[in-house]
Formats: sequence, structure tokens, C-alpha cells
Amino acid sequence: MSDQVPSIGGDASRKEIYTYQAPWTVFAMAWSQRSAPSAQFRLALGSYVEQYSNNIQIVKKDQLTTYNTDFVQHDSQIYEACKIDHPYPCTKVMWTPDQSHGAKDLLATAGDYLRIWSLSDDGSGRGTLHHTKEALLDNNKNNDYCAPLTSFDWNEADPNILGTSSIDTTCTIWDISAQKAKTQLIAHDKEVFDIAFAQGPHVFASVGADGSVRMFDLRSLEHSTIIYESPKLLALLRLSWNKVDPNYLATFAVDSSTTVVLDIRAPSSPVAELGGHNSGINAITWAPHSSCHICTAGEDRQALIWDLSPPKPIEDPILAYTAEGEINNLQWSVSDPQWISIVFGNKLQILRV
Repeated sequence: MSDQVPSIGGDASRKEIYTYQAPWTVFAMAWSQRSAPSAQFRLALGSYVEQYSNNIQIVKKDQLTTYNTDFVQHDSQIYEACKIDHPYPCTKVMWTPDQSHGAKDLLATAGDYLRIWSLSDDGSGRGTLHHTKEALLDNNKNNDYCAPLTSFDWNEADPNILGTSSIDTTCTIWDISAQKAKTQLIAHDKEVFDIAFAQGPHVFASVGADGSVRMFDLRSLEHSTIIYESPKLLALLRLSWNKVDPNYLATFAVDSSTTVVLDIRAPSSPVAELGGHNSGINAITWAPHSSCHICTAGEDRQALIWDLSPPKPIEDPILAYTAEGEINNLQWSVSDPQWISIVFGNKLQILRV
């Protein structure tokens, strides 16, 4: 596929790619959403180590850039600005979408519990950061058993609201400033694997092991709408909501090489099915600045960008990149949408679109 379409990262003569090697396998990843210069090119990485002791790294780019005649070389310029000890691997990490003046620089992680961290400059002058744990949030009713959290999403319209999904079939909506649950609901018949808010403060959707996409409204949680069920009710692993045109969302099933694009105005049947991968998809993300572009990545080492604007059937991506290993995660920078990041093995790569 990558031989047929242009490459992410730029043309061969001027590729622009940053690479960072972590001391462990990377799974969770998130771009800082702040537009301040000190927060540009800042990401959080979560380790995947099969033991209790894991880590979150905050990595940043220094301001030096070296060029040679045909390649922009960045490998040594991503550095660790902060390390946070974390119990168990985190299933997701995310920075606050709050851009208001004076707002705390918050980071959330999900794993055994939901944790909120604040970060600040440590005053060393080296661009490094100090972290403080702001909250550990737990809404388990059974004190003997902790139901792990599979994912979460931060409400962009109201950054005081955060929603988590769990293997215990529930979704929980949290009030961050009060550090307590606003509501908890049984969202699916089996484990819930992902949750995502739409544009605006009220509507969210979830996917799970029962093979359904369900949509909820915080103003009337006694009702939910099943907007899609996968063939043979295969588990749906991830969900991504188009934040520019909230009529569209995307999902994929376990071990599937196809991404399903849904229009909530015409539920049940996909409006597009994106192939292009040779094995299972691991991550999807919509472009934060465009209603018709989405990126998919998976175990075939490919990251593919698709243009959904043509009315004709979509057969091929418009851009492709082949990594050195299976891509575990994928994120599109909100504050600077010309950059996409992927992780594979113990490496982070940042690619110019």
C-alpha cells in the first residue's frame, strides 16, 4: 500500500520525522493540547510492562534543529522532561482540553483507578517538569475488587467532566473539581472498551464486548440508543468521534482490518468501510481540523490517512507510512494538526502530515 500512495512524513527528499526511544514498550500516548510555546511538542507516554511498577514519561522537543542536504534529522531532540511512577500499565493517558487562562496543567491516566496529575515547570531552567498527584478517583462499590478502567475521554466543552469505561459493564461520569462521580450507568451487556464525547457537553458514545455502539445523553441517561452492531456481534475495541462534524464516528472490531465509519443520522449501516490494512487495526483518530480525514494504524505496521470527502467508494488512502514494527497507538495533534504521532515497540515517532 505504501508503494501506491504518498508517504506520511513528507516526500523522500525532505522527510520530517522525530524519533524517541523509551526504556520500555510504549502503549498509551497523548499530545498536550496547550498552545503555549512551552507546551508545543509535548507528549505523555505510558509504559506497558507486565508487572506492578510502570511509568508515565513526559517528553518534549528541544528547540535545536539540524539539517543536511536531503533529510531533516531530529532523532536526538526529544527528551524526557518528567517521569511519573504508575501502578500497572495505564490503558489511556490524556491531557486536559482546558485552555482557559490560569487553568492547571492536568494529565489524567486510567488503569486500576482514574488518576489526575498536575504538572509545572520545576524551575531548573532545563525545560523539565514537576508533577503532583491531584486525585485518585474510585467508584467501585465492592472494596474487595477493583474493576479496571479500559479507557476514558475528557469533555472538551466542559473540561470539568470526564467519562471512564470499565470491564464491569459501566461508564462513570466524573466531576473533576469535586473529585467525585456525578453518575454511573450500566452501559453495555458485557465489558465496555471505550468511551468518547461528541462535540458539546452532553452526548457521548461507548463500545464494548457485546459488539454494539451505544449513544447516551447526560440530560436523559435513562435512555440510550444502539446505533450500530457489528456482524456476528464481534467485540468493538475503540471509538473515535469526529469533533468537526459530530454526525460521524468510527470504530473497529477485534482482529478486524477494516474501520467502520458511522453516520448517527442513518444508524445501523456504515457509510464507509476503510480497508487497506493486512491485519488487525489497533488505533484510529480523526483529524482535529478537518471533518473528512481520518488516520488508521495497526499490526501490519501501517499508518494510513483517508479522505472521506469524495462521494465515490473509498478504496485507497491518500497518505501512508510504514513503521519498523506493529503500531500500538496513534494520535493527531490538536494544537498543531500538521503532526501525527505513532508508537511501536519502545519507540515514539512524530510524522509531519
